[in-house]
Amino acid sequence: MIPRTIFSPEHDLFRTSVRRFINEHVTPFHADWEKAGRVPRELWQKAGELGLLCCNVPEQYGGMGGDFLYSTILIEEFAAAGATGPTFYLHSDIIAPYLVDFGTEEQKQKWLPMMARGELVVTLGMSEPSGGSDVQAMRTQAIRDGDDYVVNGQKVFITNGHAADLLLLACKTDPSARAKGVSLIFVETDRPGFTRGRMLEKLGCKAQDTSELFFSDVRVPIENLLGEEGAGFAQLITQLAQERLIQAIRAVASAEAALQWTLDYVAEREMFGHTLADFQNTRFQLAELHAEILAQRVFVDRCTELHVRGEFDPTDAAGAKLLTTELQGKVMDKCLQFFGGWGYMWEYPITRAFADARMTRIGGGTVEVMKQIIANSLLPKRPSRKPS
Repeated sequence: MIPRTIFSPEHDLFRTSVRRFINEHVTPFHADWEKAGRVPRELWQKAGELGLLCCNVPEQYGGMGGDFLYSTILIEEFAAAGATGPTFYLHSDIIAPYLVDFGTEEQKQKWLPMMARGELVVTLGMSEPSGGSDVQAMRTQAIRDGDDYVVNGQKVFITNGHAADLLLLACKTDPSARAKGVSLIFVETDRPGFTRGRMLEKLGCKAQDTSELFFSDVRVPIENLLGEEGAGFAQLITQLAQERLIQAIRAVASAEAALQWTLDYVAEREMFGHTLADFQNTRFQLAELHAEILAQRVFVDRCTELHVRGEFDPTDAAGAKLLTTELQGKVMDKCLQFFGGWGYMWEYPITRAFADARMTRIGGGTVEVMKQIIANSLLPKRPSRKPS
């Protein structure tokens, strides 16, 4: 196995703490959370007490001031454990960076320390029933009225939607414009006119709280605007590389775990007087998966290293998400096959991982959108010629 060189001894100690937290506070209860469709708030508070939330947030705002490699470790270990319920990465590594990079000093002091302690759960409101990837075409509006914005609209597929105390809402402050009409506004979920819809029943990631959200004349003070009005689309773009890298990290870690579960299973499963591991078909297929996962592991580690240095290209992020999530789907399918009928039983980790993996090719931008991003960088569209 090619050694990983991006982590320091301090990172390794942190990984040990994360594994202990998962073994003690997550794995024994995750099946119950899948049935409930959510994780308990106490888990967020426990994670905050142990410094597992907002690792990259500066110490002056309650974080540990670490680099993205600490987040990488958390993402990897939760993925390897098949623990899709606690979506700490959304709170810590997708929402918190917006606040750190674009928030006012007052906004940072108000919300970041509570986020780091797990006292405040935050989510992102972007996808709508009419579409998710085309942010410019969203219909939720926030119209200025004196010192407030009045918000009307609907969001769907919102992870942490029922648990969230605070929502970073992508909306139109200028409905007549496309990209330049998009703004990001923080909305406290206890405001009159805000309601949560049903908890959505999903194919996988069943312990994740995923909901519909509705806004009916919700009044939000103008000081909740993130950055400048109309800057939302540009702000979103700055964070997309990290969001897609997160999906790639999760995909490779879960693929590695699935392969190990399968190696352990075929070494013990007897058939026709042999173990499954004795058959050439088993050995060759698993060898192929090992080689492909190893290549993606090295690639993603390199992407992560570049990201920590601030040198990670958004097009390369799209490529990383495309390749790793497609491979994850392949690995889950082929590994599940070795389990036979047991691979169709929900009690087996490979079964849940198979269902969970389908989301990664959608979340953070579909694979089709990733291909479009890559194609645009390789083959820029030229203006169509008008007939003479």
